[in-house]
This record gives sequence, structure tokens and C-alpha cells, in this order.
Amino acid sequence: MKYVVLIGDGMADEPLEELGGKTVLQKANTPNMDHIARNGRAGLARTVPEGMHPGSDVANMSIIGYDPKKYYSGRAPLEAASMGIKIAGDDVAFRCNLITINDGLIADYSSGHITNAEAKELIEAVDAKLGNATFSFYPGISYRHLLVSKGSLGSETKCTPPHDVIDQERLLHMPVGKDSEVLSELIEASMPILENHPVNEKRINEGKNPGNSIWLWGQGFAPAFPLFSELYGLKGAIISAVDLVNGIGIYAGLDVIKVPGATGYLDTNYKGKGEYAMKALDDHDFVFVHVEAPDEAGHMGNLKAKIQAIEDFDEKVVGTVLKAAMEYSEAVTIMVLPDHPTPVARRTHTSVPIPFAVYSTAADEPDDAQAFDEESVKKGSFGTVYAADLVGILIRSGQQ
Repeated sequence: MKYVVLIGDGMADEPLEELGGKTVLQKANTPNMDHIARNGRAGLARTVPEGMHPGSDVANMSIIGYDPKKYYSGRAPLEAASMGIKIAGDDVAFRCNLITINDGLIADYSSGHITNAEAKELIEAVDAKLGNATFSFYPGISYRHLLVSKGSLGSETKCTPPHDVIDQERLLHMPVGKDSEVLSELIEASMPILENHPVNEKRINEGKNPGNSIWLWGQGFAPAFPLFSELYGLKGAIISAVDLVNGIGIYAGLDVIKVPGATGYLDTNYKGKGEYAMKALDDHDFVFVHVEAPDEAGHMGNLKAKIQAIEDFDEKVVGTVLKAAMEYSEAVTIMVLPDHPTPVARRTHTSVPIPFAVYSTAADEPDDAQAFDEESVKKGSFGTVYAADLVGILIRSGQQ
């Protein structure tokens, strides 16, 4: 048996008046996910343990089979692993967003989804001025970068994700607690460096949001994971354009597969991810495929873009995998799910249970779920489960 997990980040949503009380998943045309739900089994999964922040780090860690209550130490160290940045024992890694501040408000958590090349110039300019024996800045992808501090500095500081406080006063959400003054000074000091940088001047002239401030959050020490192969006895791989998700895979000992044209945004190579997933099954037992686009659309509050992202995910990722699985030389069990809801009306994550569905190309006995959405899966036979148990559930489903 082979296994594929297809994650549409942030797909789940809430009923919207403009959709006649339907959710985005109910409105979107998703024949392939509906096929999996209708011909397989479905349920709800709690991906975020009670009391934990509903971040993609916590949620995806759960889905990949690691209980965040036991293994979670912070978001940024996971991203550091994917970026090839070594985190020593007392090093603290922070996510360092390039954001847009406008009239004192956090106007954009992504600086208009700034390009890699532009962002690299900006982060290197910040590191040249603010980097020292204690702080080092590392360029990543688009708006997502890293700061590493020495000597446990900032490990206990309370920091707020910028996408949680869009259009709110910056000063109300600065770092709080131990070492907060030092981190706040870094944020403040970045502004004059970035404000008049040629990259930002050019972006402003082109009508784009500038990356005129850094924003620090998601910090933590390096985690310690047992290998996926030790926990589940299977050789696994992971496909994502997001450093966070790839970092979880690296700590889990999964092979990270890079897909050309995968961007972590609405223009990603959906079909390529599906094709590479099925090719990976030739020498792997288990493949996780993560697509970021629906989450980005949710954070943007863009209903049309989220519907399109979900439909693209269904057609080009789920559809590609489902068709190839039907023709594959071995039986394939497929699971489809989001990691958490990212409601377009809220523009941030929530922690309510998410829908999931499992289908095997081997003989299967479908339950009463007839479509893949938040309501239909409640008729499924799995009920509500803890997401850290999903890998085990998937394996058992494939063996029945």
C-alpha cells in the first residue's frame, strides 16, 4: 500500500452571507475531493490542541504525525532547517517578516508578496546595519525571512503574528515581556534602513506595497523529533514551497522534493506537485503534498481568489493524484484535508476542527459523506479525531 496526504492550507472557512450561507468549500467546484469523500470515509480532525495558537506550524506538525503538545518548540526553527541554517543549543530563531506599515498601521503582512530578489536586497541591507555578534538576519522566500539571536535572547518574549493584526496599530502589538525592548528596538531601527531603500522606492513608484519594516515572531529553539520511519515504519517524502512545512519534514527525516515552479502563492505549479507526488511513490511509501495558495487568499480576504485556489487545488493536485492512483501498479490510499480554517472574513486562522476524507483504490466501504466540505463530513464514519492520530488512521485504513 502507498499513501498520499494532500493538504490545501487554510481551505476550510465559515458560512458567508454573500455565498447564501455557504462556506467557500461548499461553493467551490471540487469534483475530485467530493469523489474522495463520497467513495471513501470522512470526518473532522482537531489539528490545533486546546490552548495552542492555530498556526500552520502546529497544524501541519499534527497532520504529519507529531503531537505539538510534545514536540512543538516554535515556528522559526522549523523554517531554519529548510533554509539550511544551523540552530545551536541556545540560539533562538525568529520569523522575520518584511511588512508594510502605513500611517502607523500594519497594512500588509507580506509587503505585497514581494519578490525573492527584492526581499533579499532588503534583508541584506538590514543585516549589514543591525547584524552583529548577537543578531544575524537571513533572507528566505518572498516576505518570509529569519533572525537568529544568541544566548537565548528573546526566547520568552511574547510576539504577535502580523497576519493576525492587519489594519491595526503597530504600537499596540510590539513585542512584550522579557527582552521585548531589545526586539522592539530592532524593529524600529529597521524602518529608516528600509524606508528609502531603492527597492522600496521602485515598488512605491510601481504602485506596490513596500517592505518598510521587519516584524519578529514565531521564535523558538531547535526541536528534537523522532524519525517518521521509526514512528510509522514507512519511508516518507514531503512536497511544499513553504520553508515551515519542509522544515517539519527535515526534522522528521522525510525526503524534501522540490517541484519547479512551486511558489507558495496563487501562481504555484499545482499540477507539478501532483505529478511529482505520484512519481515519488516509486521509491517512497508515504508522500505529503502541501499547497499554500488557499491560505494566502484567506489572509488577503479575497473570496474570489480563495475559490479559485481551492478549485485549482482540486483539479490540478487532487485530480492529478486521483487519476494516476487509479492506474498505479499498487493500491494507493489518499487523504485530503486543510490544516486549519483561514476564513476570508477574518483574514486569519481559527482552531475549529477541519474536514478530512480518506479513499483507497483498493476495496473500500464508503460512509454517508457525499461531498468534501465542513458540513458534509459530519456524516462520515470517523467522527472527530485528534489530527496527530491521522497518520495512524490512514495506515489502518489502507490495511483494511
